[in-house]
Amino acid sequence: MVNLPGPFAFGAANLGNLYSPMSDEQAHAVLAAAWDCGIRYFDTAPHYGLGLSERRLGAFLAGRPRAEFVVSTKVGRLLVPDPAGADRLDEANQFAVPADHRRVWDFTAGGVRRSLEESLTRMGLDSVDVVYLHDPEEYDLPAALASGLPALAALREEGLVRAIGVGSKSVTALAAAARSGVADLLMVAGRFTLLDQTAMDDVLPECGDRRVGVAVASVFNSGLLATPEPSASSRFDYAAAPPDVLVTAREIAAVCAEFGVDLPTAALHFPLRDPTVHAVVAGAATPGEIRENDRRLRTHVPAELWPTLRDKGLIRA
Repeated sequence: MVNLPGPFAFGAANLGNLYSPMSDEQAHAVLAAAWDCGIRYFDTAPHYGLGLSERRLGAFLAGRPRAEFVVSTKVGRLLVPDPAGADRLDEANQFAVPADHRRVWDFTAGGVRRSLEESLTRMGLDSVDVVYLHDPEEYDLPAALASGLPALAALREEGLVRAIGVGSKSVTALAAAARSGVADLLMVAGRFTLLDQTAMDDVLPECGDRRVGVAVASVFNSGLLATPEPSASSRFDYAAAPPDVLVTAREIAAVCAEFGVDLPTAALHFPLRDPTVHAVVAGAATPGEIRENDRRLRTHVPAELWPTLRDKGLIRA
């Protein structure tokens, strides 16, 4: 099992121009701010901007001692050239990059190995520390786990990676991975947050019983929890926030304010209360966002906040 340098990790989806373009210079500045804040775990994926996130992350890390940082990437989607898409953007996947490649699902042993090799080439690295199966439930969950997990285990046995697991929004996929006896680490995306605690049903108990580590991503649920006053225009799970979820977010924010804590600070601290959670993973579009989230994680949160939210029925026990 790899030790994650936490509690704050950098999620590199924004480096792939998620939702809006980012220049190479801006991407470098965001990563430099993360490094200056002491962040040493960086998570990326081929899916993020059709490889752009991996290329930008690799360019930044090229000047840093390899022993000083941890990198994870993901497998399951191969990138195949698609010249016919070069004149349009990859808007269907919400990335503002030319759609000059297409994603092809492949969880076979050969596909997993090829995906990792291509990621290493894009990043200019000889190895990564962690590899996750990415969103296997969006393909065929039983088939993806049946072939993908043994394929990753073989790479781990060869010493090509140090830890393996699944990164997903699906609690079904995550719980199955925890039960497999193969996974070292899970990336739980958006399912252990102030607005969604479904990972508490099966995923976290299985991880606790089987000594599987957890990194919690999407702690802001795509943006709704990222500001002190939740906005009707904010996203929730990559889509418009449903009215009832917006109401709950505003109620949580009001209780947090009573304790002198803003909503994003509470959102960052909430998952770290569980002993299975090794790190929270958050992205950023600007250096200021990185520094602000680092400050929030260093902010004291009164212990009484959590039982108050629970007693008001806003979070689960």
